[in-house]
Amino acid sequence: MAQDVPLDRAAWCAHIDALCAEEGYFESLGPRHFAYLHDDGPVLLVTFEPLQRILNRRGQMPFGHEVAVANGWSHLTLICDGETWFRDPAVFGYFDRLVDDAFFEDFDRVLFYGAGPAGHAACAFSVCSPGANVLAVNPRATLSPAVAGWDRRDLAARRLDFTSRYGYAPDMTQGAAHLYIICDPLVPENAMHSALFRAPWITCLPARHFGDTIESAIEMTGLFGDLLGAACEGRLDALTFARMWRIRRRFAPYLRTVLRKTELARRPKLSLMVCRSVVRRLGVPRFRRRMHELEAQLAKSAAPAAAPAPAG
Repeated sequence: MAQDVPLDRAAWCAHIDALCAEEGYFESLGPRHFAYLHDDGPVLLVTFEPLQRILNRRGQMPFGHEVAVANGWSHLTLICDGETWFRDPAVFGYFDRLVDDAFFEDFDRVLFYGAGPAGHAACAFSVCSPGANVLAVNPRATLSPAVAGWDRRDLAARRLDFTSRYGYAPDMTQGAAHLYIICDPLVPENAMHSALFRAPWITCLPARHFGDTIESAIEMTGLFGDLLGAACEGRLDALTFARMWRIRRRFAPYLRTVLRKTELARRPKLSLMVCRSVVRRLGVPRFRRRMHELEAQLAKSAAPAAAPAPAG
């Protein structure tokens, strides 16, 4: 179903509409939102994503589509055109219709997924499917200044209404079976948003040194299918995630980030430990060169100062 030739917005909408003719639907929800349903099996994956990201992706299919097809899952994607945060009465009305039609009750299992702003939407709209599981990456609890005035990253979005329906994401997850939150606790704003999600059914999974690139790392390392499968089945505990996330030890952007942080902190011995670990396991030439430079630097700084020449 992937589209090989890049399409613009209008052509892409027509293409997706044709693809859905026999196995789902593609529906416009007002001028800035769309709903795409690929109806395939008894497990439903619900994702949220900006249109521009889909258009920029190779194949121009929604994130998670390949995983859904490979597993025989149905896939519902809510798509926004612009930074809407899915805070639109048309989107609210669409989920109201799904609830009225008992749409989610037709599936054996339901998993909501989203990252960042889409993570807020995944958590917020999961209330429409009691008993669903949720996997959210760096989710925002709310952008209401009264609650999250400390988060200054999306100031324009504060004009959106986060106080009415589906507004405060932590409250909307009370009917979820499991909520798994993956975040970088070293980013204060992400850690503070995650801390607002407090309940026995919530599991927080740390992904340090990734910032807002966690989702990209998951996609690039090929972990997305395994993570979705574990979250869908309710078995994504801390140990399972830690074992999966060890793949970061072979992920070049992560290794470069860790080395850069140690060098910015001016800790050459720690930088050398990082380089030696990477060289021993992967033999990366860049890290090998830096390892030799650090070894020479540390040897020079440890050498005793030369004794002064005796006076003539």
